[in-house]
This record gives sequence, C-alpha cells and structure tokens, in this order.
Amino acid sequence: MAADAAATTSSLVTEEELTLTVKWSGKEYTVRVCGDDSVAELKRRICEMTNVLPQRQKLLYPKIGNKLSDDSLLLSQIPLKSSLKMTMIGTVEDDIIVDPVDAPEIIDDFELGQDEAVDIKDKEVNKQKLKRRIDQYKIELKAPCRKGKKLLVLDIDYTLFDHRSSAENPLQLMRPYLHEFLTAAYAEYDIMIWSATSMKWVELKMGQLGVLNNPNYKITALLDHLAMITVQSDSRGPFDCKPLGLIWAKFPEFYSSKNTIMFDDLRRNFVMNPQNGLTIKPFRKAHANRDTDQELVKLTRYLLAIAELDDLSALDHSNWQLFTDDNVKRRRHA
Repeated sequence: MAADAAATTSSLVTEEELTLTVKWSGKEYTVRVCGDDSVAELKRRICEMTNVLPQRQKLLYPKIGNKLSDDSLLLSQIPLKSSLKMTMIGTVEDDIIVDPVDAPEIIDDFELGQDEAVDIKDKEVNKQKLKRRIDQYKIELKAPCRKGKKLLVLDIDYTLFDHRSSAENPLQLMRPYLHEFLTAAYAEYDIMIWSATSMKWVELKMGQLGVLNNPNYKITALLDHLAMITVQSDSRGPFDCKPLGLIWAKFPEFYSSKNTIMFDDLRRNFVMNPQNGLTIKPFRKAHANRDTDQELVKLTRYLLAIAELDDLSALDHSNWQLFTDDNVKRRRHA
C-alpha cells in the first residue's frame, strides 16, 4: 500500500500544472508548465515570451543549486513548486543571428527498441504534451494548403544544408539538387520545413538558399524548435522530438498520417510518428561531398513513386532504396 501511495503521489506531482514567475530585464513573466516537462521545455516556454533563445538562457534559483542548468531534468525531479519565482539571464538576438555552430553537435542518433518506441508514442503523458503544444503553437502559412496533395516535412541541418562547415557563400553548403528536388516534390506534395533551431535561423538560411522565393515551388509553412516536445526514454532519458500530430491537428482537412512523410537525419525526431519518418543520410563535409552526393536525386524518385498510394504510413520507409516503380504498381493492384 505504501508503494501504491508513493506511485500515486509521484503521478500527481508529474501531472500537476505549475505556475512559475520568471524575472528578466526588469519585468516578470508568468510561465505555466507541468511536472512532466523538462528544463528544456521550460526554457522553450520562456523563449516564447521573451525571445531569448533557450541556449542563451541561464536560470537562477539559489535554493535548488545548479539543477536548472541540466536541460534533460524533469521539473518533477528538481522539484519546483507552483508560484516559485526565478531569475533569467539572457540576451535577445534581434540584431545578430548566432549560428547554431555554437551549439553541441548531435552525432549519437541512438536506436530505440521497437517496444520502447511504441511505448513512447502511446504514453498518455506524451499525448498530453502534444495536446498542450497544439494549444500553444501557431503555424503561420506562407502558402495555402492544397487539397489532394500529400505533405512532405523536411529537416534543415544535415538534411538540406551542411551547417557545420564554413564557406564564403551559404550556397556552397547547400545539398546538391535541392531546388530540383523541391520542384519535383511540389507537384505532388505540400512542403513544410521543421528545424530544431530558432525561427530566425530557419528564415535566414532558407532565404539565403533561395528556398522561400523560388518561382518553381512554394513552402507551405516553417516550424521551429518551439513546436517540438520532450519525451522520456527508459534507456536514454529525455530527448526532444517533432510530433507530426501537431500539423495534423492544425490542418485535419488536408493532412493525416496517411498522406504525410518526414525526412530527418535523426530518427529520434519522429519517435511520436515512426511510421511517417524516413532517415536521410546526413550531408556533412560539403566541400568534399557535394560532387558525389546523390541522396536528393534518389529520394525524388521515391517520393514520386509513392505519391499515388492511399496510405504512406503502411510503407516501411527504412527500405526506401529498394522501392521501385514496379513495387508501387504491384501494391496499387494488389
């Protein structure tokens, strides 16, 4: 009975909504989070109100030491109490765009076991986090959603662009055949771009690469790190991911799991919708690889081959390189 009581108490702490006050630049901001949110999520919420990027924030609350410096910690583990007041130190980067090169690089894209991945997707706590994100995040359309078109969601860093190498011109770091790929895909797919960086970085880089004003295709929307949620893995701890359910909830008359595919070099990013994710080969060391990288050429063929299928989520995208037009014809007539 004691164990049951402890578990119940822990559950209540985890699900409890916390109302915190954050003092910054002479003002106070009210931030609402839950015990099952991480410090990283708290910083995202603060960013929504102050425009100070999470990596530029230092949160101070002397009574809990330096625990707020660990982005992976859940707030219920610290723990924080409702009505708590903390101080944030940080600078808004209105005039200077700071390259994400300053951020730590994620190389270990760990593989979650099938059972654990399913467990993360189906956990009620993660469904509630998604629901809160749907309520909080606004997707601004740059072009109208098109009836009858499927949806392609694209990452930026290492998917479309080598953000770690240096160059005099950003076009030198663009993945080969990017515009040809987007032009071909646009015939069958609406295109959204979702980056784990700030909206300012997304707009800057996509603008520099000529993606936002190309006459041959349109980008339907841009999403940034604020659209992501933090989930908990029993084996790997907390990490951020990109739940496509956010887009499906915002535009249910256009998009669903059946007509959406997402490209990302980190498979963990689509843990909430693994049936819709395709792990793309990372585009690194652009100067050495740009003459030989053919990934977007191959993926163009794949996208067009599956475009007429009724349910993209029924495919095993991990085997996309084995997929041919003949495979599609057999599936269509099966």
